[in-house]
Amino acid sequence: MSSLFTYFFLGVSLAAPIGPVKATLLNKGIKDGFFHAWFFGLGAIATDILYMLMVYFGVAQFIDSPFMKTFLWSFGFFVLMYTGIENLLTLHTISMDAKYRKTVRLRQSFLSGLLMAFLNPLTILFWLGIYGSILVSGGGKLTGIEIIFFSVTILLGITLVDLIMSTISSGSRKVLSTSFLKTVSLISSLSMIGFGIYFGIQAYHSLF
Repeated sequence: MSSLFTYFFLGVSLAAPIGPVKATLLNKGIKDGFFHAWFFGLGAIATDILYMLMVYFGVAQFIDSPFMKTFLWSFGFFVLMYTGIENLLTLHTISMDAKYRKTVRLRQSFLSGLLMAFLNPLTILFWLGIYGSILVSGGGKLTGIEIIFFSVTILLGITLVDLIMSTISSGSRKVLSTSFLKTVSLISSLSMIGFGIYFGIQAYHSLF
């Protein structure tokens, strides 16, 4: 049980920092409500599961190749820049009206979370480093059922953080002023653009 708690806390710790995916999730909650933020988070978690499987079966070494890194840095740059700029241009659409909802299907929010997390090279490096070390922990003597339990526990920690962030961001519409929500959205949008620029620099360095 102590080991499970350790891995659950690991999942919480890894999901808590505000990176490009979490910044977008917060924007989703503020602009489109809880379910859109939640489905965006589920899309990102689906990517986590995919990368976990790839690390487990040894396929992630291909994704970690120089060509794929450059490809992912580049597309991550375009996705983050586009999303950040789009959010800046739609700041005026944030409203305190409880009936307000942007016309976006839930599956679009899920797919955008899946795409953004998949094109985030930091996600790959994380799962290669953290999850890879878990697989070789204990001298590589972990059984299949232990790996499954530890993996699910990490995902539960990540899911809890996403659920809390989705609830807070969507609930903030009811208790905070429009100007404050726009400020939060502005900061998260600039954060996405900042990460996009960082990804672009990394793509450039990987080419030259």
